[in-house]
Amino acid sequence: MPNIIYEYEEIKEENYKDLKTHIIENLSLHKYFKLDWKTLNARQYCGILNFDKQDFYILPKIANRNDEQEDEQNLNIFIYMLMYAYNINLSNEQIASCQNQEHSILEVFVQMFASNLLNELKKGIYKEYITQQDNLPVLKGKYLINENLKYNFTKNKIYCEYDEFSPNNSLNQFFLYAIKYLQKFVKDKKLLKQCELIFDEVEYKSVDINKLDRIHFNRLNQRFRTSFEIAILLLKQSIPLFSQDKKSFAFLFDMNILFEKFIARLVKELDDNAKIQNQDNFNDLTLKPDIILKKQIIDTKYKKIKSIEDIKQSDKLQVFAYGVNYGVDNVMLLYPRHLDSLNKTLILGKEEYKKINLRIVCIDLDFNGNNYKDYINEIRKRVEILNG
Repeated sequence: MPNIIYEYEEIKEENYKDLKTHIIENLSLHKYFKLDWKTLNARQYCGILNFDKQDFYILPKIANRNDEQEDEQNLNIFIYMLMYAYNINLSNEQIASCQNQEHSILEVFVQMFASNLLNELKKGIYKEYITQQDNLPVLKGKYLINENLKYNFTKNKIYCEYDEFSPNNSLNQFFLYAIKYLQKFVKDKKLLKQCELIFDEVEYKSVDINKLDRIHFNRLNQRFRTSFEIAILLLKQSIPLFSQDKKSFAFLFDMNILFEKFIARLVKELDDNAKIQNQDNFNDLTLKPDIILKKQIIDTKYKKIKSIEDIKQSDKLQVFAYGVNYGVDNVMLLYPRHLDSLNKTLILGKEEYKKINLRIVCIDLDFNGNNYKDYINEIRKRVEILNG
């Protein structure tokens, strides 16, 4: 597999001169790479960076095999983690197309979004009652006295307020925005164009994906939720770089967040009572542990550690605060295993005050097979063992 860059790896000029220049000159990418004097390194963001009609995969270093299968396996595991963490149902054919580079991860996700949305639209576009105000030749709905005095002093019309069962609602406006936006990133626009045609009565509006409070799901539009969630994922993770190269883009995931979501979903499946990302206030202190269990709190950290000395004091203080305020004696810092496995218990706090048992654990995310279901089942067993 060509054009593979690993997380934290230096992007050397002799291998990627033009790419290095592109990253340095493009401010949108500075968040995802670290420039130190003349050295450029990838950070913990993985995915795909398209530049000069080439795809550059930035992958997590999970499989350490030192053979020709290492790149392929790291890509497989990254795709499997994405699928599970974000509940994305890729077919075997779609996974294979990513692996053999027929299509990029982004293209596969976009096609899946378009296919899913089109299937629902064929059953009928979602409509809801929208309150409208308009000047009409006949009365419709409610007669607005003030507006009629203002606008219709000499006109032979009636200013009314009425409800119209319309497809021009917030959800459909969001989908239309997503469809038009995502067309910039893919070569095959057929499915997206078919969806766009169905939204011909929907007004196009720019959407702020961080402000979608107006969109609510009910029994009538619940069937569109999956398409909505995939679209949110695509819009948040795709990074357009059109200022310098119209065909350049990035589709990158923060491995801290991906690892956290991946482990959290595994734990939740094993223990339905587990609380995920539950925020609580303790007077003036706000805490939000990753995972709260009945007898243990787990905080995931996507960091490379080789020894106890690599554990930051701030991380110890964080989990100590969890234990004290939630009244739990056992806390865990969970890291991915890179080269060396670490499993150790520390004691935080003094006996006469409050003592917290801190387990430092590394979980192996590597896998010898190449099947999604087998991978998830194997990692689920490892998580189950960790929780005792």
